[in-house]
Amino acid sequence: MPDQQTIYDALKAVSDPEVGINIVDMGLIYGLEIEDSKVDVYMTLTSPACPAGPQILKEVDDVVRVLDGVEEVDINVVWSPPWTPDMLSDEARDELGIF
Repeated sequence: MPDQQTIYDALKAVSDPEVGINIVDMGLIYGLEIEDSKVDVYMTLTSPACPAGPQILKEVDDVVRVLDGVEEVDINVVWSPPWTPDMLSDEARDELGIF
């Protein structure tokens, strides 16, 4: 079973297509729980009406599910706390030119 860091690294392959930055650096991943062969992903989207939401959720499921030992993925989309640009990583801020 992969550890949390391995899963976070895998999730960096998923980008928000509207801004082209991975969802980890966007601050969209709020947490992970690993139990036996199941991974629970707690995440948000930039807004409840995010048009790329279904695509992002499918990609999250796809990249986690292929990791060795993972048999089940449960994605929990949460809206609290709401996402804000303050959640961007330093790398994402640099890429977007936000200082």
